[in-house]
Amino acid sequence: MLVARMIAVAIFVVMFVMIIMEKVEKQYITLTAGLLTIVGVFGIGGLASGGALNGLNALVDTLNFKGIFTSDFWYVAGQAEETSSGISWSTIFFLCGMMIMVEGMARTGFFRWLCMRIAKAVNYKTIAIYIAFMVMSFILAMFIDSITVILFLAAVTLELAKLLGFNPVPMIMSEVFCANLGGSATMCGDPPNIIIGTAFGYSFTQFLENTGIIAFVCLIVVVVFFYFANRKELKNTEGASVDLSRMPDPKSAILDRKGFFISCIIFAIAVVLLVTHATTGLTVATIGIGIAILTVITTAIVAGKDGIKHIFKGVDYKTLLFFIGLFIVVGGLEQTGILELIAQFIENVSGGNPYIMIAIIIWVSAIASAFIDNIPFAATMVPVIASLSADSGIPLATLAWALAMGTDIGGSATPIGASANVVGCAASAKAGHPIDWGTYCKKNVPATIIVLLICTLMIFARYL
Repeated sequence: MLVARMIAVAIFVVMFVMIIMEKVEKQYITLTAGLLTIVGVFGIGGLASGGALNGLNALVDTLNFKGIFTSDFWYVAGQAEETSSGISWSTIFFLCGMMIMVEGMARTGFFRWLCMRIAKAVNYKTIAIYIAFMVMSFILAMFIDSITVILFLAAVTLELAKLLGFNPVPMIMSEVFCANLGGSATMCGDPPNIIIGTAFGYSFTQFLENTGIIAFVCLIVVVVFFYFANRKELKNTEGASVDLSRMPDPKSAILDRKGFFISCIIFAIAVVLLVTHATTGLTVATIGIGIAILTVITTAIVAGKDGIKHIFKGVDYKTLLFFIGLFIVVGGLEQTGILELIAQFIENVSGGNPYIMIAIIIWVSAIASAFIDNIPFAATMVPVIASLSADSGIPLATLAWALAMGTDIGGSATPIGASANVVGCAASAKAGHPIDWGTYCKKNVPATIIVLLICTLMIFARYL
């Protein structure tokens, strides 16, 4: 088993370093690491373990294909937990379905219309737009991938900045932070939450009642913080006269009126299904695939082949492949017992004290997520907190909420901590407004620390 463990750890460490270096696209890194895990850990390591590790069984458990063909994968009666071992096909199917739905909405101009509509509603006042866009970023990210939210929100922010004459940098940085915060509020808001939710069978409502409440409290504090941090800079344009005739009509953003209304209905159906899936028994995999099929069928009717091509061209296949390779690598760590050793180490360091243990999970998760992708970190920690809960007696849900908040919020601290940060900074730089590390961290690091403190105290007060 020692050989298998050494190979598994070596593959994992090299994979992480390669992801941080960003020299190769991350899906190629995880897929290669996954292949090496199959050959090195389950093959060579299994043979060298003398029977301590059954390589074939470990491979079958990690690939987890058999789970797709069980009824519980698609429908469960009551609260059921999915095994956290290996590839989480529920996560893959759900993400793919949501990506297809979002592309269908984007094709019709929904996001641009929403941004322009809100800007017009507040009479194009800079401060009002600033606050409204932060709140909108938070709310949209509760249901839609934060990358998509920032792509459209940053584009409209840059357009309004040009028309109104304000500096878009503080607004984009605040939108990025609120998107990451909003993603922490629900199960479908951020990939780490999807991983945690599908691994332990937590519903949309359970996330909303736990991480959601914390996120909403933090949103109020964050809006106040960013307002006072940036009000002087943004108020410089507040008194300038605005020629409303130059402002684009929100209706002009709608590219397909019929498709627009249909996509809104599909989005509403998705929200209702997610909110009620614990009651209906429909799993997130079923919801994701169902919404995808509905989007494809309606798009084919409304827009024909061109509409279908637009949707499937926009799906982020690279992220889906990234997840598959990642789950295989983490499966190697789990099958060789490495993750149990990490859990035991955390328990020993904390001395079994629940306050120290939760603080470690929140702050270590946050610090790690500030510099490395929070998706692999969350996938790695899911079986760790399962072991911690079993050994320490602390409720698994408490550790899960701590992990979710730490990974989701920590990524906001640096320009590379989350994909939304990278997208927002890239869009700003492309428009001639580069955001360097100093500018970004000056505002977002203090905001991150404040939010993490609130999360820690609220979890202490509510669950311990």
